Amino acid sequence: MAVYTEVSAEDLACFVADYDLGELLAFKGIAEGVENSNYLLQSESGNYILTLYEKRVAAADLPFFLGLMEHLADKGISCPVPLQAKDGKALRELCGRPAALISFLEGLWPRRIQTYHCSALGEAMARMHLAGADFELQRANALSVTGWRPLLESCAPRADEVMPGLAEALEQELALLESQWPEKMPAGVIHADLFPDNVFFRRERLTGIIDFYFACNDFFAYDLAICLNAWCFEHDNAFNVTKARMLLQAYSKVRAFSDAELAALPLLARGSALRFLLTRLYDWLHHPEGAFVQPKDPLEYWKKLRFHQQVRGPGAYGLDL
Repeated sequence: MAVYTEVSAEDLACFVADYDLGELLAFKGIAEGVENSNYLLQSESGNYILTLYEKRVAAADLPFFLGLMEHLADKGISCPVPLQAKDGKALRELCGRPAALISFLEGLWPRRIQTYHCSALGEAMARMHLAGADFELQRANALSVTGWRPLLESCAPRADEVMPGLAEALEQELALLESQWPEKMPAGVIHADLFPDNVFFRRERLTGIIDFYFACNDFFAYDLAICLNAWCFEHDNAFNVTKARMLLQAYSKVRAFSDAELAALPLLARGSALRFLLTRLYDWLHHPEGAFVQPKDPLEYWKKLRFHQQVRGPGAYGLDL
């Protein structure tokens, strides 16, 4: 979350007046994140999140994102719920941007990942995958394997500024992934961005999952691969197999893996690492001067990719076929 579009108190008061929230008491921008502008609102009826969707989020995708949150919440998944205004609409406009008010979730995201965080995440992700099975809308994953070559081509001329030889290494990795990427595996709605700052806890209890603005239809195991990279590496980039085992075992108790999913996990983890390496590399090389949000180091994901390149089976992640 972040703030790119400034909202005046007067504009916000007019916007909130179209909801049954009572008087607006306070609001402040939320500085974390990279995609949209977010504000925390306090009204007489409680706390809410206001999101203004910036240019990187396609307006045509918003009904999918908002509808998915409503669907998952109806299925018992703890996630934000879009609020409907007095006219019955959840998606509206503010300061020239599509905008929505969503419910506020209690909890904090974990700054230091513990094994119990990984276990709770695995269970919650499996429940989320099952809950989305009958969601009617579809959205292709624009940042799956077919979307990586345009990213690489846009970065390749300057990639070696970040690390000598990086452009050639990424080309070789992408060619391998394109040739070996699986075509059929269990699939459905995935979050596709389940980083620690999108999962809230109160002590050891997971209280909610937020930020569904990369959600799409793809392999369930690819969502797990993203989490292996985001949750199971230490600050020195050492892989923590215990955290991986806790994540995967907790998931499998709710939704069992197929043999094909387990066998493909190392390749999917490589793909996940490449995906975030490329998007970080693009942001690093195309970072506008004076931008609010500082780009993240793409080489963090190069190191993770190098680990997965050495993996020969699910045993490296604490599981066996």
